[in-house]
Amino acid sequence: MGKYQKLIFVCTGNTCRSPMAEAIYKNMEKISDIRVLSRGLVVLFSEPINPKAEIVLHKHDLELPNHVSKGLKASDMNENTIILTMTADQKRKIAEKYPETTDLYTIKEFAGESGDVVDPYGGTLIDYEECYSELARLVKKTVYKLNEEN
Repeated sequence: MGKYQKLIFVCTGNTCRSPMAEAIYKNMEKISDIRVLSRGLVVLFSEPINPKAEIVLHKHDLELPNHVSKGLKASDMNENTIILTMTADQKRKIAEKYPETTDLYTIKEFAGESGDVVDPYGGTLIDYEECYSELARLVKKTVYKLNEEN
């Protein structure tokens, strides 16, 4: 058994960035036994994936069937969970709310980069496509790094 048993991608509402990252990861890494989820920090009610995010995923032959937004809860995490956020602010909020969380990084930090993954919410399809491209690159780095560590 590897170091991590669960990977959680976290964004704000769990309708755009984190579900796209989840779908990309699940498509790239089919042999790992790491359970991959996505969650949001501000989920007031369950929503499906953003229609523009869904269009972009579909364009790349990906899907996340029956996705419904879910908020991050303490029960989602244990000592074998790694959490990758889209922004430094999201990382800070999780660290404050769940101080026992040890494996917490921004996705760019984990991939050896700096900065945040910009939220395309409210933007054009091109904004969502640019976000997808950035996530695809970061998720690929994540898959390689986790395979090395696990």
